[in-house]
Amino acid sequence: MSDYRIETKCVQSGYTPGNGEPRQIPIIQSTTFKYATGEDMGRLFDLEAAGYFYSRLQNPTCDYVAAKICDLEGGTAAMLTASGQAANFYAVFNIATCGDHVVASSSIYGGTYNLFAVTMKKMGVEFTFVSPDCTGEELDAAFRPNTKAVFGETIANPALTVLDIEKFAKAAHAHGVPLIVDNTFATPVNCRPFEWGADIVTHSTTKYMDGHGAAVGGCVVDSGRFDWMAHADKFPGLTTPDDSYHGITYAEKFGQGGAFITKATAQLMRDFGSTPAPQSAFLLNMGLESLHVRVARHCENAQTVAEYLEKHEKIAWVNYAGLESSPYHALARKYMPGGTCGVVSFGVRGGREAASRFMAALKIAAIETHVADARTCCLHPASTTHRQMNDEELAAAGVPGDLIRLSCGLESKDDLIADIEQALAAI
Repeated sequence: MSDYRIETKCVQSGYTPGNGEPRQIPIIQSTTFKYATGEDMGRLFDLEAAGYFYSRLQNPTCDYVAAKICDLEGGTAAMLTASGQAANFYAVFNIATCGDHVVASSSIYGGTYNLFAVTMKKMGVEFTFVSPDCTGEELDAAFRPNTKAVFGETIANPALTVLDIEKFAKAAHAHGVPLIVDNTFATPVNCRPFEWGADIVTHSTTKYMDGHGAAVGGCVVDSGRFDWMAHADKFPGLTTPDDSYHGITYAEKFGQGGAFITKATAQLMRDFGSTPAPQSAFLLNMGLESLHVRVARHCENAQTVAEYLEKHEKIAWVNYAGLESSPYHALARKYMPGGTCGVVSFGVRGGREAASRFMAALKIAAIETHVADARTCCLHPASTTHRQMNDEELAAAGVPGDLIRLSCGLESKDDLIADIEQALAAI
């Protein structure tokens, strides 16, 4: 549905029923699929035919929804995963393995930072973290001969820094590697990173795409624009024969638009098995159908809340790229002219103790590890999602100790302001 606008794609893309078939995507709740002969199934194992044989690798329900997200982002291929963490792991590990190096923005979600700096480091992949505000020269200096990718978040969680996608893409491509962008907070409704030079996009679909706190999930989307064969020496997993699939070379057999996702499915999903449930994919699709409507309301509420907080005497600082005072306002206008996200970060005067009292006094907003939901929620990241970081690492990630992350839901913005006002009065 590439000719349609994104509002129509949210509702219609990914699945088109035939005559007499169900209008809603069917839930194929089956682990296995029957074939008439072993030869028929063998062709699937050889990647010589399309189809399904075991839901650990692929499932029709999941593929319908992946196709919708792929269309929303303007990509050529996509896969669902069981979580956003799995999506980021697959996107990086698909091209960077033991002995390799990745450049990443330091201003990323704490769970992703831990995945990169701790877990993947144990697997032999080393990361260099750079400020999203670094100069082109500083970014260029972070690359090594064994660098295989660059990673960043469109809007960082929870620091809310805005990635200069073109700057990072230019540096990545100058060194012959792809740019991977986590587009969870902006969603393709507000930003399509492929249009600015990104090569791979990931999502925690648990957030705005699902939007109702119903199902954990993730997605990886390939732009189909990065030429793996042009940099064959850097990406042997894609450009040399895979002995586990009878010598298939992914970039040759599936082309520039299909190699990355086919390899991630055939190898990583096969071996790691972070498989999304068909029921979860069905729920995700229900959320996607209203994504374009909900994102606009989230942004409207967050803008109102941010403007209110910026003028309040008990608030030390506010981070929201929609504010003209934000250092990221110009980048946000460039990459996300229709709005950024529904999340506002701010500090309460009085530090951690005051922040704790403020959150305890909230009535509408709930203290949750979740974010980007229909219901307003809040969190103190330094003591929760980012608690594995020391003060220096917190500062580098743009997450000071007094930071409160408020995810504005779909409630009345007047009621949200009133709730915040009474909670501030309790300090």
